[in-house]
Amino acid sequence: MKIDRMIGILSILLQKEKVTAPYLAEKFEVSRRTINRDIEALCLAGIPLVTEQGQNGGVSIMEGYKIDRTLFTTQDMQAILAGLRSLDSISGTNQYLQLMEKLSAGASSLLAGDTHILIDLSSWYKSALSPKIELLHNAILTSNKVSFIYFSPKGESKRTVEPYDLIFQWAGWYLWGWCERREEFRLFKLMRMTDLSVGETFEKRAVSLPDLSPKQIFPPQFQVKAKIDPAFKWRLVEEFGPESFETLPDGMLLFSSDFFDKQSVVGWISSFGGGAELLEPMELRQEVLSFAEGICRKYRPFAET
Repeated sequence: MKIDRMIGILSILLQKEKVTAPYLAEKFEVSRRTINRDIEALCLAGIPLVTEQGQNGGVSIMEGYKIDRTLFTTQDMQAILAGLRSLDSISGTNQYLQLMEKLSAGASSLLAGDTHILIDLSSWYKSALSPKIELLHNAILTSNKVSFIYFSPKGESKRTVEPYDLIFQWAGWYLWGWCERREEFRLFKLMRMTDLSVGETFEKRAVSLPDLSPKQIFPPQFQVKAKIDPAFKWRLVEEFGPESFETLPDGMLLFSSDFFDKQSVVGWISSFGGGAELLEPMELRQEVLSFAEGICRKYRPFAET
């Protein structure tokens, strides 16, 4: 829409000292003539724009001019406030609520944000998670190393890390930082940390955010096919999506997806009890059988008494 494009142009001009019409045309994917008409419209609306010709020319806002009113639309503000409100769901303070009040000054109708979008970033373990987030966030801001005991499938270990970013991904919180033990950037799950403490300061390295695509973090190793009882269709839809299976003539569901390790395959298939049969890979069928036999051996004495 024209009004959205004009607000976008004005936002760019408030951030950059000068921009060219071709730059704006490419940015908003319209013709240069359209940009020129938008600039004329902004001038007619009372925004003093200056256009300079030549090699170093471009469009800029007249020096000394200030815009007091917000450039955000009602929907923009509601989206921002909904995001801030979601951060309060994991914060131990009301700092984000206070920030919302500052942003909403003079616009009380926007204070609650979009009441139809409710975002809760907390977890069942909020009492244990929120202090970790606060400690790590402060350590990131002050460039202090952090140390903790970390629990992983390979065992537990003592880690000292230069923290750089807190990331909410895959319904969990992670720390992205330089691990002294591994001598590389690593992703650490906050709920696997204990005995968290702050250490000495460090000089920050050049860093970029990790590639958080599932195939990068969980590289697929097994192409799994399984027959699933239709009573568990809801699980397949929730966990993998409706495209992950097809309905067979007998009503059973033929499931197909990638898994990144053997334990995930065996554990997932076993979680259905007798409601799933692993078809491929064949070599893991024995693993599922061994897992089931181990469970039987553990509980058989109780059945015999």
